[in-house]
Parts: sequence; C-alpha cells; structure tokens
Amino acid sequence: MRPKLEDVAKLANVSKTTVSRVLNNRGYLSQETIERVYNAMKELNYQPNVVARQLYKKQTRIIGLLFPTIANPFFGELSAELEKRLYNEGFKVLIGNSMNDPKKEAHYLN
Repeated sequence: MRPKLEDVAKLANVSKTTVSRVLNNRGYLSQETIERVYNAMKELNYQPNVVARQLYKKQTRIIGLLFPTIANPFFGELSAELEKRLYNEGFKVLIGNSMNDPKKEAHYLN
C-alpha cells in the first residue's frame, strides 16, 4: 500500500498541513522541520500524487487529441509531431481515435 501524506506527518512528528507546506514550499518552516519531512518521505518512499496536485492547482499539463482516424497518414503524422512537441514542453498527451464515429467522439468529449 502506498504511503500517504498522513504517514509522512506521523513519522516526521508534524501536522499534515506542515507536510503540505514543505511539499509546496509555502510559509516559514525551519530547516530542521523541512529535513524531518524529507527524511520521512525518503524512509517511507513517499511520492506525492502528481495528478491530484495538478487537479488541485488546475494545471494538469495533460492534453487530449481526438482524431477521426489515425489510419490516415496525415493524422498519424500530425499526432506524432504534436505528441513530440507537447512532450518536449512537459505535457502528457492522450490520443483518441474516433474511427469517424460521432457517438465515439461525443463519448470522448463528455
């Protein structure tokens, strides 16, 4: 089971709010507190949930591309180029292939 923020707080003997402040570099924190939190994170092999943090900040860095068909060489090349450029800019790219089906397109978009 993945360790949670609460587990880090308990091991570091600080509050969940303090752990959050360390992770987000917010507010004044003593160097000792920061080190205790990072040591607890390391000991527990804690890794923040990136998706949850991005959703909270309203910056997912995820882009969805929806194509009528990637069997068409034009869309295949376009999706490859877009994915390459977006990846280099730090985005994660999700590609949908609707197969020219309006119902499938609506499903992807809702």
